[in-house]
Amino acid sequence: MALKLSNNQIIHNKVRVAIGDLMTRNFAAINPEDNLHKASKEMIKEKVNSLLITKDRKLIGIITARDVLWAITKKGNLDLKKIKAIEIATKKVAVIKPSADISQAINKMKQYGFRRLPVLSKGNVVGMITLKDILKVDPTLYSQLGELSSIKEEFAKLKKIKSSEWEQEGLCEECDSFSSLLKVDGRLLCLDCRNEL
Repeated sequence: MALKLSNNQIIHNKVRVAIGDLMTRNFAAINPEDNLHKASKEMIKEKVNSLLITKDRKLIGIITARDVLWAITKKGNLDLKKIKAIEIATKKVAVIKPSADISQAINKMKQYGFRRLPVLSKGNVVGMITLKDILKVDPTLYSQLGELSSIKEEFAKLKKIKSSEWEQEGLCEECDSFSSLLKVDGRLLCLDCRNEL
């Protein structure tokens, strides 16, 4: 069972659990020059939902399956071989050190709304830590992560307020379902897709 100390450090079975002990060392990555087709094939091959984009062990960005789906949905006749993964990837990525503990990772995930963090040591990518990795150590930590989803929900509500008025019915640009649509950040989205933002 995990104990929470006054300085927000989480101790598992009275031993501090460092990110370096939990992280995936054999993370899936691609080069900045690789296209979306190669990125998609790599995600399927590695059975992952995201890939780090690295060059000479330096982190350039991260691309998720959701990014690829968004690009396909947004641009109807998209040739995945003509678009570089880095063009649609997230380039400002929150990272963590291998010496950090679980509580620091949880706090960073909450702060930035990410479910995965690249692990860097001396500027080089050495691994990846995911929400799933953390919950494997102690599923009771999920209660601390509940705030992560509420932060994401509040952000989504704020985006809705800033979006334009209701459109007529049509196809959602995210999931292609026929529904009532609302324009959010220039995209027409159904209620389900807006709630996932």
